[in-house]
Amino acid sequence: MVRPSPRAQIQHLGRHLIDLGFLGLMVGAACWPLNLVDRWQDRLLERMPGFGGGAWSAASLALVLVPLVVMPLLLVLQAGPWKDGRGSGIPQTMESLHDPERRELLLAATPTWRRSLLWTVASLALFSLGREGPVVQVGASVAHALRRRFPALLRGLVPGGVLAIAAGAGLAGGFNSPLMGVVFMAEELTGRFQSALIWPGLMVCATAALMSHWGGEPLYGLGVVANATPETELLLWAVPIGLSAGLLGGAFASLLLATARQLRVRVLRHPWLWGLGLGLLLSLMLLVSGGLSGGDGERLMTLLIDDQKPIATGWRWLGLLVLRIVAPIIPLAAGVPGGLIDPAFTLGAVFGSGVIEWFGGDPHVGLALGMVAALAGATQLPVMSMLFALHMAGDQQLLAGLLLAGALGAYAGRMLLKLPVYHALAALDQPNSNAGSEATS
Repeated sequence: MVRPSPRAQIQHLGRHLIDLGFLGLMVGAACWPLNLVDRWQDRLLERMPGFGGGAWSAASLALVLVPLVVMPLLLVLQAGPWKDGRGSGIPQTMESLHDPERRELLLAATPTWRRSLLWTVASLALFSLGREGPVVQVGASVAHALRRRFPALLRGLVPGGVLAIAAGAGLAGGFNSPLMGVVFMAEELTGRFQSALIWPGLMVCATAALMSHWGGEPLYGLGVVANATPETELLLWAVPIGLSAGLLGGAFASLLLATARQLRVRVLRHPWLWGLGLGLLLSLMLLVSGGLSGGDGERLMTLLIDDQKPIATGWRWLGLLVLRIVAPIIPLAAGVPGGLIDPAFTLGAVFGSGVIEWFGGDPHVGLALGMVAALAGATQLPVMSMLFALHMAGDQQLLAGLLLAGALGAYAGRMLLKLPVYHALAALDQPNSNAGSEATS
């Protein structure tokens, strides 16, 4: 076999890098609109008494009633003409990786824009939904479309590998975090770290994150956690908070699966009735919490980081904790597009900051440890959870505590959830599936 000349090797490398950069830029650009929606949601939340202070106004009361109108409309669309747009987006992406014959159906342009639009409407109605589901699916869909249009694009990589890289790049483009996108690709989508995908994944995720940065997505999405806690004390706190928050995250995911198993058929048969009932519950929770139960949770976590005093104590704290469990489960279990990363992250932040304050610790430390442990417990992705925590509230001094809390949280969550939550959600979509019960057995 004749070895290519150095010039040919350089030309091949140049074309390969250009292809990778082009894919990353396209994925990042496609995620821009979803990032804008996330910021618009924050502006709407500022009108609520729980975030902006003050009393209820006509505008804020009108916002409270929006879920009552939006939820039935979403469920009717998902049960009928837009049924291909229902679901988180990540289970559909995972299925397309494992079943090439379904890629054309799952990653086509129509279900992608429908899912994105359904999520947009739900987010602006202050549903408690993350955006990782839509951005991951958008990333994979962009790669699928580009490979169809340009068959020679990245032909050195297998199609499934390109889709996994682009899906991770969607996460990078959604949160301006390239390393998190690569780790999500390896830890969740492919299940292994391999240089054949890690190297190109770093390039694609970096350019997607660059587009996110140009679009105004901050490097530290929630601010920076102030931390003066010695490392030994930090590790001591990480043990109880990591275990307890991990159990809470696992319970959250387990309850989501159980609820989804009960709702998935009912909402398809009677979308108007269930839509009105579930929308009413969401509206009541917004009213009771002053709006704190609404949104993906990032604005609430920013409030927890910035405020020197807790936003809720005692029974109010416990009530907020319950609402932040129930509020995301309702739309996610009903099949509304969205993600659970931000909601699980927020749940851990509320839990950790409240619990540690009972024992005289620094609420900011409890917040950081709690959010990574709860997310790891819910998703079984400790490395990605730790990176997400560093990205969203980046203090490198927390690294040792976050690593320990994330590992303990994942182990604790696995006691309640045998199957990773997105794999279990994907299995729920299969005919005659018992995934909801098997995943929690």
